[in-house]
Amino acid sequence: MLDQQREMFREEAAELLTELEESLLELEEAPDDQELVAKVFRAMHTIKGSGAMFGFDEVAAFTHEVETVYDLVRGGTMQVTQDLINLSLAARDHIRGLLDPAAEEGVDRVAGNALVEQFKALVPQADPPAAQKTREVEENQSGGDGESWTYRIRMKLAENIVFSGTRPDSLIRELSDLGACRIVAQTDMVPLLEDYAPESLYVYWDVVLTTDRGVNAIRDVFIFVEDDVELKIDIIDGGDSGDGDVNYKRIGEILLDRGDITSEELDRILGESKPIGQKLIDSKNVDPGKIEVALYEQEMVRASRAQRQSQEAAATVRVPADRLDRLVDLVGEMVTIQSRMSQTAIGRDDADLISIAEEVERLTDELRDNTLSLRMLPIGTTFSKFKRLVRDLSQELGKEIELVTAGAETELDKTVIEKLNDPLVHLIRNSIDHGIEAPQIRVTAGKKRHGTIRLAAIHSGDSVIIEINDDGAGLNQERIRAKAIEKGIISDQDQLGPQDLYQLIFASGFSTAGKVTGVSGRGVGMDVVRRAIEALRGTINIDSNPGVGTTIRVQIPLTLAIIESLLVGIGKERYVLPLALVEECIELTRNHVHEAHGRNLVRVRDQLIPYLPLRRSFAIGGDQPAIEQVVITCFEGQRVGLVVDRVIGEHQTVIKPLGRIYRDAQGISGATILGDGGVALILDVPQLLAGAEDHEDSNHSS
Repeated sequence: MLDQQREMFREEAAELLTELEESLLELEEAPDDQELVAKVFRAMHTIKGSGAMFGFDEVAAFTHEVETVYDLVRGGTMQVTQDLINLSLAARDHIRGLLDPAAEEGVDRVAGNALVEQFKALVPQADPPAAQKTREVEENQSGGDGESWTYRIRMKLAENIVFSGTRPDSLIRELSDLGACRIVAQTDMVPLLEDYAPESLYVYWDVVLTTDRGVNAIRDVFIFVEDDVELKIDIIDGGDSGDGDVNYKRIGEILLDRGDITSEELDRILGESKPIGQKLIDSKNVDPGKIEVALYEQEMVRASRAQRQSQEAAATVRVPADRLDRLVDLVGEMVTIQSRMSQTAIGRDDADLISIAEEVERLTDELRDNTLSLRMLPIGTTFSKFKRLVRDLSQELGKEIELVTAGAETELDKTVIEKLNDPLVHLIRNSIDHGIEAPQIRVTAGKKRHGTIRLAAIHSGDSVIIEINDDGAGLNQERIRAKAIEKGIISDQDQLGPQDLYQLIFASGFSTAGKVTGVSGRGVGMDVVRRAIEALRGTINIDSNPGVGTTIRVQIPLTLAIIESLLVGIGKERYVLPLALVEECIELTRNHVHEAHGRNLVRVRDQLIPYLPLRRSFAIGGDQPAIEQVVITCFEGQRVGLVVDRVIGEHQTVIKPLGRIYRDAQGISGATILGDGGVALILDVPQLLAGAEDHEDSNHSS
């Protein structure tokens, strides 16, 4: 059980460290933003407290030093500086290393100790307890962070305050406008009738107030009578107070805190064999009004803590990823069975069975969509990681670069996001190294000193398009061409357009870097990027304008589990094409073939489109139909047709991976089970077309 809790803490800490990095990078841009300072402090405080609870003592001790510094920043004793941000980011990385089981033994403790000493050097001296408490109260003076705080307030107005025209009831009404409160008038100071002066005020008030406003908002109520009021304000609940504990102090402890009873009197009363409430009333030592407000304080704090715990528990449920994967697999099986049921119902021509099958299909579709949405995450979780990458790498290269993001709320399957991280890292590093120029070069070229990389995501049907745009120097076509000839990728006789030239940078071992550095120049990266994107059934295109910048466009499917597809047939075999790549279907007759004079071209609305006969590519025997179908696909901006015997129709495809033996089969990315129990192979369109181009090139060269 403890191991499970420790693992859960590691997951929560990883999320907190991601948020911490984002907050620190934002704080670097806005060092006076107290809300960001509070977020950094809360993240550190939570990691420290939870780490100590689950036995991560080293993490707790290290984080405490960082938390101490940011406590001083919150209190206004210290300012946020560039050095503090750099130190904090290094501390964040060290904490991540301490929490990583795989890297725990390799963590540089010496570097960690050095960081601790650097943080300690920032702290002038320990604050006195009173000052610490004052800061804890004053830090909430502005409110606005959405958290509710519960205050215990005692207000004693001067006896003669009515002579100044002040009405106590208006003060009480203004106080109650701040939030939910209970106000009890205490009458224990009211004198006997013979000593009573009608114009004097003998009553004072105890208030329990829950509000999202700070302590200064409470003090502002009394701003015009501050010389005529004795005001005591204590925070009794809110923020981190009582986390994990719904229970609150006993009545006697509350009265003791308030100063309404002494410890000696409380000990004596507790010695009697009666209920505590009755004991206090019978003792005559405590006025019933004070017991009333103490009971309300106890009830209010317990209710507030119970509500917070309920909201926290209901907000999210942490589920292991493998359970979600298993759920998606089961839904996939259900989709297959539902398809089989629909086919059976249609085959039997039974109206009742067809009606039931349609209802099951509707429910299955809804279940599929909801299940897949559970694995969907905003791509912003990946985007946020790149801010640190751009910051650190631009400093290393002596460049001034700003990362701008858009569409961070765009959602993708968790598996896709994980596999997309490395390709995007390569692309952004290339934009920083090859794209954005040094500040002095940019100024000479009439540009701003700092460059901009824009990372954007947008939905497009059942796909997501991710664009990486920089305002750098752009791609040098002549240099790319010269390097490609040098590497033997093309000959000096080949005439290539800009788009074809740009695609050459994805060739294995290709690099135009003048020297090998820690960032680039080894010729590895872009070919890896292309393979990774194609493994996600995606495409990648480049557009560049010399002197203006470069745009890289990556298109990938929303999910790798279930896709909308087009089911086609060749002979007795059936195949599946991702519907996102399909534009239209046309007929191919013998006359069309004859008019093309043996070339694999078909005219579609005055445009010649090349096609690939799949029957020939897959060496499928049997008679060829008189009228075939051409499925027009679009890949890397080019329209290409795939010739099949027949188009069966749209199909909801549950993707099944191929076995190890068939993993390297060219042109096939997976398989699916059809409603009749048969198997259809899923065609890898980009790989098929790339293979056809290679075959065509080899024929020309021979």
